[in-house]
Amino acid sequence: MSIIDDHRAEGVRLGWLRAGLLVAAAGWGANQFSPLLAAYRRQLGLSAAAVTGLFAIYVCGLVPGLLLGGPGADRLGRRRIVLGAVALSAVSTFALMGDAPALLALGRLGSGAAMGAVLAAGSAWVKELSHPPFDPAAAPTAGARRASLLLTAGFGVSGLVAAFLAQWAPAPLFTAYLPHLGLAVVALVFAVPLPETAPARAGNGASGIRDPRFRRLVAPVAPWVFAAPSIGFAVLPGLVAGHLKGFETAYAGVAIAMVLGSGLLIQPLGRRLAARGVLTVAVSGLGAIATGLLLGAAAAVSGQPVVALAADVVLGAGYGLCVTFGLTEVGKIAPPGGLARLTAIFWALTYIGFCAPYLFALLGSVASPPVILTGAAGLAAVTAIAVPLRHR
Repeated sequence: MSIIDDHRAEGVRLGWLRAGLLVAAAGWGANQFSPLLAAYRRQLGLSAAAVTGLFAIYVCGLVPGLLLGGPGADRLGRRRIVLGAVALSAVSTFALMGDAPALLALGRLGSGAAMGAVLAAGSAWVKELSHPPFDPAAAPTAGARRASLLLTAGFGVSGLVAAFLAQWAPAPLFTAYLPHLGLAVVALVFAVPLPETAPARAGNGASGIRDPRFRRLVAPVAPWVFAAPSIGFAVLPGLVAGHLKGFETAYAGVAIAMVLGSGLLIQPLGRRLAARGVLTVAVSGLGAIATGLLLGAAAAVSGQPVVALAADVVLGAGYGLCVTFGLTEVGKIAPPGGLARLTAIFWALTYIGFCAPYLFALLGSVASPPVILTGAAGLAAVTAIAVPLRHR
């Protein structure tokens, strides 16, 4: 075999990494806005309601992106859906660089639509590129781990970088978005030679959603996937804000990085737990979330930022284990030609967890933060007990 053939074979074997870079770029574009909320209120004079609306409109784009991206990827192939979605993510970032609320709304809407499409099609593409004939040496569960790892990396690093730029860089609400544009261009260039892994087909509409394993195991765990990190970086920083003294934006970025960074670092342990059975991964993840919520209650009582960061680390570990469990099970359950569809349904269920901060705010009128967080910990523990019982 010639040197050129060797390089070509290596490029195919590492195709999952190129596709994963697209997933990371979409995740970066989706989460770079989150730590800038306080900066928008301060520098643009936007009301709390307006900023909350800009944050929430992301979901209005995400849902159709998921619902169209999953079936579209099964019918038309992964490649064109993912490349188009990441291009949309870059265009949306250009809109976010504007100062007008209408441009910000369009940017958030486009970011959500792009993320929805990539969550479904990108996860499936990475999984398929992690198996023969593209990567014969990969373990059976490698695809799910790789997809969750790269998505988490994009989410986590973007929040930290955007927060630090917003805290100290000149023209922060412009500069904070430049890294994403660079990453998106690089990811698109590297992904152009990638092969299609799912040929265009008519599709029969089957997704696997009626499989008992999905309803009894995956569905109960899914909302906790994003409930844990959203509480970690959207609720806990506000509970310790009195001790931050002007560094709220930077702390928000550190909180995001701690949550999602621990979700990355827990992956090796997740592999060892999976060797004992995939349910061990789910139960361990839910147990970590329950523990993290109890630490969050302690942070609310003490008001100490360090305690809140400790809670973020444990919540992030639970997030990492639960998302790996979900993607692994979806890969087993999905019928031929239905992987992207079922992946889209799984991600739609996970985004229910993003309502956790809003539910927390609603319950704040009738209960204190420590009580709410302790109650949430109890629900996570109940789920951890119920999932194995339903499996039996």
